[in-house]
Amino acid sequence: MSAAEKAVAPTVIGPVTGGRRGWPFACSIDDLSELGYVEEEYFLEGEASAYRPTAEFGPDGHWSAEPAGSAPFRTRMLVQRPADPARFNGTVIVGWNNVTAGYELLAELPVIFEEGFAYACASAQEVGVNGIAALPQGLKTWDPERYGSLEHPGDRYSYGIFTQAALAVGPDRPTDPLDPLGGLRVERVVALGASQSAARLAAYINAVQPIAGAFDGFLVLIHFGSGAAIDDDLVFDATSERPNPIFRTRTRLRDDLDAPIMLVNSETEAPAYYAARQEDSDRFRFWEVAGASHVSAPQLGRRTAKAERDGLVGRANPDPPSNISYVPAASAALGHLQRWMTGGPPPPGQPLIDMSGDPADISRDEHHNALGGVRMPGVDVPIGHNTGVSPVQGLGGLGGGSEPFEKDKLVDLYGDHDGYVARFSDAAAAAVNAGVLRASEADQLVREARDSEPF
Repeated sequence: MSAAEKAVAPTVIGPVTGGRRGWPFACSIDDLSELGYVEEEYFLEGEASAYRPTAEFGPDGHWSAEPAGSAPFRTRMLVQRPADPARFNGTVIVGWNNVTAGYELLAELPVIFEEGFAYACASAQEVGVNGIAALPQGLKTWDPERYGSLEHPGDRYSYGIFTQAALAVGPDRPTDPLDPLGGLRVERVVALGASQSAARLAAYINAVQPIAGAFDGFLVLIHFGSGAAIDDDLVFDATSERPNPIFRTRTRLRDDLDAPIMLVNSETEAPAYYAARQEDSDRFRFWEVAGASHVSAPQLGRRTAKAERDGLVGRANPDPPSNISYVPAASAALGHLQRWMTGGPPPPGQPLIDMSGDPADISRDEHHNALGGVRMPGVDVPIGHNTGVSPVQGLGGLGGGSEPFEKDKLVDLYGDHDGYVARFSDAAAAAVNAGVLRASEADQLVREARDSEPF
């Protein structure tokens, strides 16, 4: 029996309503009812474990840790679930909400709603609850009437809080008197973390999953190749002249777990992640998306719309971001992970971005676009230069960059708009056949290409 099975699940309170604003922080900007989904918010209350290393953490990912006490907490979880139990595919995704912006960002993947996943977005870190002093946009400041009762004991307990979120929605969760999943029959729980949350999830995989055993699979997104600390409460404050470092230990991901791990990166992370690259195995798959950035133009558009609705202050981007998103590949990866966990084949292996030199640099074609890697149609049939790498240092460079081709160059490449769309459609079909793009998202990309006016 694992530690997770022995642990006491948290008390679930809700659905939470009311407050000064009247809606959950960072809830979807889409009408999920049209997709056949219910979106509700709950509070979780209980005891969260902390952990400490029992040996120095090394680059192989085989970290050794032990429980180091517990503390009471009260946090929130935003749940999106199929309204019709018949649509549920048996898997709940527990997302580690990202707090690098000083407030919570929730990863969005279209496959969640199309393939019947349930999604529980957990406020695991202190910044999500309390914000940062210079620009307080945490839950308790954003709506003190709704979230004023939340209590976070510090980020050394974030790993225990994340486990508690898994217990609250897992197969053995208490359902009486309240079930946040509305009676859905859960068979698997998958952990999802992106960016800073990917570093937290890497530390969880390497140090905590062997102890807690709470997850059946992991989807790690836009990961720079380092794990976070597990035993201190330092928070990242982007407004500080010298922020505390998010990334602590360069490491691969643990390779001896029963739970499969799927990692999808954009081009942005490729230089930093290069030293942590590891071979695919029967429990690990790694994709890198050429041309994509950590925060692409499509993501930025949705993120900006949500921030404007919620009245948040964000960062300005110094350059136009890449138009290539890693999200379609991440959607495809989650679909593969679901089939992998249910007895199907592993996700197809993919070529990595070509890199050479010391320090390693990305190899590029005549358009200055990356060679190798997972190929979205916008990279194989370009109408501009798109890259995940920016000369801007820090968070301002996470959008990468883009520069459209001159019209004369487009004519030389494709003849006219119809020729471009035909080539783009062929590239989209090739990506679908390669398993890195789902048919529905390929159709959307082709529609966007058809409606575009690059010539």
